[in-house]
Amino acid sequence: MTRAQPLVLNVNGATHLVDAAADTPLLYLLRNDLALNGPKFGCGLGECGACTVLLDGVPTRACVTTAKVALGREITTLEGLGTRNALHPVQRAFIEEQAAQCGYCLNGMIMTAKALLDRDPQPSVATIQRELSRNLCRCGTHVEIIRAVQRAAELLAAQAAMPAVSAAPIAADGVRR
Repeated sequence: MTRAQPLVLNVNGATHLVDAAADTPLLYLLRNDLALNGPKFGCGLGECGACTVLLDGVPTRACVTTAKVALGREITTLEGLGTRNALHPVQRAFIEEQAAQCGYCLNGMIMTAKALLDRDPQPSVATIQRELSRNLCRCGTHVEIIRAVQRAAELLAAQAAMPAVSAAPIAADGVRR
């Protein structure tokens, strides 16, 4: 590892200064330094998807991405999508479709689904399956997860159809905040 130095990370719309080596895995900085626990440590090899974040909108495995790679780029974690009172439509859909059992994979599933829906607002089931195929779920909630992505597409379409002043996320009670 290289020596620790001040690093500036853009996470969830805010600038953070962390003191770390440039080759430190991004996941460690997010969880340990910034207390963002959405991304999970799973395999540590970039294979399971539990640590997925969006790096400039692209699903990225934070366990194998160094801080140096993330410098100057926008990092979005699960915490950056919405809040308890104003859920992002993807988060809301996963809750409505009960797409969790243990929940360990959900961070990666939600972040990957968000990126997919940003690129393709009406993906086919085959596209959803292909996009999520590198996110491992051992609980067997695959059907519910696919339904959740389809539901999120519906929620996002309904949100897009509303006037621009209503572009705020939809809260759990269905009210825009």
